[in-house]
Amino acid sequence: MNEWLSLIAYFAVFIGIFYFLIIMPRKKQEKQHNSLLEALQRGDKVITIGGIKGEITRIKDDAVSLKVNETVQIEVLKKAIAYKEGEEPK
Repeated sequence: MNEWLSLIAYFAVFIGIFYFLIIMPRKKQEKQHNSLLEALQRGDKVITIGGIKGEITRIKDDAVSLKVNETVQIEVLKKAIAYKEGEEPK
């Protein structure tokens, strides 16, 4: 019986460490990214997760249009925006 309790204690400690080292930082990062996406405005210069730089020209529910240069405009999902140009990625 004592062996089972020590085994359960080891699993509890492992799960606690896993939660604090993996899950909590990821949740914090996801919350920061969602607040970035909510604050996007037309005219913001952003960089996508694929490395494409562009200026936001239109914002839809789940997508934005980016002006990449004078003749190229693309539409990407909001979640594909990594960060605003000039800000350090977190």
